[in-house]
Amino acid sequence: MDVFLFTDIIGIIAFSLSGFLVGVRNRLDLLGIVIAASLTALGGGILRDVLLHRTPFAFSEYYPAATLLITIIIAFAFQSLRADKIEHKWLFVVSDTIGLIAFSITGALLAIDADYNVFGVIILSFLTAVGGGVTRDVMINQVPSVLVSDFYGSIALIVGIMLAGLNAIGLMSDLAVMLVGLGSIVLRLVAYRQKWQLPKISAQ
Repeated sequence: MDVFLFTDIIGIIAFSLSGFLVGVRNRLDLLGIVIAASLTALGGGILRDVLLHRTPFAFSEYYPAATLLITIIIAFAFQSLRADKIEHKWLFVVSDTIGLIAFSITGALLAIDADYNVFGVIILSFLTAVGGGVTRDVMINQVPSVLVSDFYGSIALIVGIMLAGLNAIGLMSDLAVMLVGLGSIVLRLVAYRQKWQLPKISAQ
């Protein structure tokens, strides 16, 4: 569970920052920014824990809320961030990518610990990674990025598949989890840089 705790904290930090940036980009007020960051950072974990029939860590442990608040305070301290410069900034892309991968890993690890089958591991990994962002996007009235963005949700599925596969063949270890995480981060950043996208079906 040390790996889980580490990846969970990293995910909360990264998604708190990306949620903050989305709030600033959409010119939300102070409360709106805090809500956007909170939903992004904690929403997926709460959904994950509900599906696991357990009290959400956000409600039973202090570190999720503390990590969220500290990250938001630090982000507010950097007043150089401007709403009209955030949309294509690598700061957002990197933080969102790290959060996506970290939460994909935590979802998969808890599903494996709960003896879910391969399908369950993949789905819980995916929902943990994208659940908070989808809730945030719906609240600010925009199409969730997982439905239209460049190779975004696909990365979460890849992480779930890889970890489920490693567990199935008995090669799961802390090192293997870290390698999957680092490799997935690189893949996501390359996909963003190269503008990779899944095929879209035209209405015409």
